[in-house]
Amino acid sequence: MKKKLTVDVWSDIVCPWCAVGKRRLEAALAQFSHRDDVEVVWRAFELDPSAPAIHSDDNATRLARKYGRTKAQIEAMTRQLTETAAKDGLEFHLERARSGNTFDGHRVLHLAATRGVQDAVKERFFRGYMTEGEAIGDREVLVRLASEAGLDAEEVRAVLASDRYANEVREEEETARAIGITGVPFFVLGGKFAVSGAQPAEVLRGALDQAWASLPATDDATREGATCGPDGCA
Repeated sequence: MKKKLTVDVWSDIVCPWCAVGKRRLEAALAQFSHRDDVEVVWRAFELDPSAPAIHSDDNATRLARKYGRTKAQIEAMTRQLTETAAKDGLEFHLERARSGNTFDGHRVLHLAATRGVQDAVKERFFRGYMTEGEAIGDREVLVRLASEAGLDAEEVRAVLASDRYANEVREEEETARAIGITGVPFFVLGGKFAVSGAQPAEVLRGALDQAWASLPATDDATREGATCGPDGCA
């Protein structure tokens, strides 16, 4: 059996640095010789679990109030973040962002994982929120974006009308609390190496190398000797 490295990434779909972190992880993986043996799994983290489905005020006003800053200060920070994201190939229009509760979005991402399109749906949610000004807490918006990324619209709608994957989302959030995650993105490689924040691609590449080197030897490295089996000894 070949080596397989799992990279678990806790993030939220309304987190700009999480989108940057995703792009930097992709850049690191593109330079990693074992890319085909790496599985990236997106884990749930809500920056504001108490948020309404859709916030009524604009992001700059809301964030200024939340963090005790002026609206001008928030807008300046947003411009700086937008410039940083552009260097990683991302187009942000955060002045359009329509924030809201992301619990349903994380449930849809669980569905996407079972259908093999989790990364595509995650990317579509990021672009919808960061670039296009989509109301990410609106269920019909989630249905449309997820279907554009490869999910069946009626299946997504059925999931959102139920409580499917709610427990899975809560369990991932509980795991985040248990291991001390207070900010995202947060990467755990091979279950033992952690990287906090949207670190440069070269840092993530170094973590990939370290995690890969720590994996147990493959079966190819096993030396065979005499054995006994159901049909006798040889």
